[in-house]
Amino acid sequence: MNKAIRYRVYPTAEQSVLFAKTFGCCRKVWNLMLSDKIESYKTTGKFAPVTPAMYKKDYPFLKEVDSLALANKQMDLQSAFRRCFSKVQKKKNAFPKFKSAKHSRKAYTTNNQGGTVSIVGSGIRLPKTGIVKAVIHRQPGVGWRIKSATVSRESDGTYYVSILFEYEAPVCDYVPDIANAIGLDYASDGLYVDSDGNRGSSHRYYRESHDRLAREQHRLSRKVGNKKGSEKSKNYLKQLRKVNKIHRHIANQRLDHLHKISAETANRYDVVCVESLNMRSMSHKGFGNGKATLDNGYGMFLNLLEYKLSDRGKYLVKVDKWFPSSQICHNCGTLHSEMKNLSIRTMNCDCGCHMDRDQNAALNILQEGLRILNESFGAAS
Repeated sequence: MNKAIRYRVYPTAEQSVLFAKTFGCCRKVWNLMLSDKIESYKTTGKFAPVTPAMYKKDYPFLKEVDSLALANKQMDLQSAFRRCFSKVQKKKNAFPKFKSAKHSRKAYTTNNQGGTVSIVGSGIRLPKTGIVKAVIHRQPGVGWRIKSATVSRESDGTYYVSILFEYEAPVCDYVPDIANAIGLDYASDGLYVDSDGNRGSSHRYYRESHDRLAREQHRLSRKVGNKKGSEKSKNYLKQLRKVNKIHRHIANQRLDHLHKISAETANRYDVVCVESLNMRSMSHKGFGNGKATLDNGYGMFLNLLEYKLSDRGKYLVKVDKWFPSSQICHNCGTLHSEMKNLSIRTMNCDCGCHMDRDQNAALNILQEGLRILNESFGAAS
């Protein structure tokens, strides 16, 4: 099994310059290889094989950075072409695009070859860079082997190194209790509502920092360089870092909170039933609540919950998104088509069930999830 741990690092001025060079060289190599592939297809009808070594004679600065970082860019481009022309995937990816210096992510990946990547005391050893000061907040487990490291620079100027470890999957002898289950229904005003009627979160981190963010963005708009295509002044770049720092603070708050809620849920329940929603589609402006949807981070919450339950030998059951959980009375099973109207917030059924629509939906998701889980056990036996 593989698991990555992300460490905050504090590079020196020289190491920061080397990181910036590596980011730029990886972007340059990607664009050169993609351009040559496109040109070869126009002339021969085939995509010619390309490697970073082909460009080091014309661009000597490529020799100054880690060669494995450039090689990984070659593999990334090959994977992008495979995903684009795959006959297996139902939804194909778009054709690879050129990377811009302004909008592309500042990151590169290097591999561990004979200890070139290692954790040394309070630092991380990287090829070409040496030991970079880091906050080692978590030590790897016994027998964990380092496969690769990804160096990244965030928009607020902070640096991180994500180390990928490989380890043998431990034998989990925990027997989950199917009766200890919970159903979760997505709620834009509280992350989720569970089948017991509890709400997941009352925080709106973007809303809470909105006024401060608006003030700093207003100051940014008055700096020299705010016009598109104009030269950015030092004051503009300094204010931009302040704005990006607020955005990063909001993201860190949200991630920390979701980690705590998902860990608490994974520790408390053995089976968690959820809907397989498309959060990207739900955040579309046509729904009218895209900002609240993105501020919730429900999709991220499900990803965190999934691996934490898996590590504990427990189950996350996903119910189809087209299952009419909000329209069915959980007590008698009657279908109420009028519940398609989201303004109706209470399920009122002739059987005597009067309940909040979100809790009713969570109970239906729980029942359907347990049914799916029992069927999977039957098929396995």
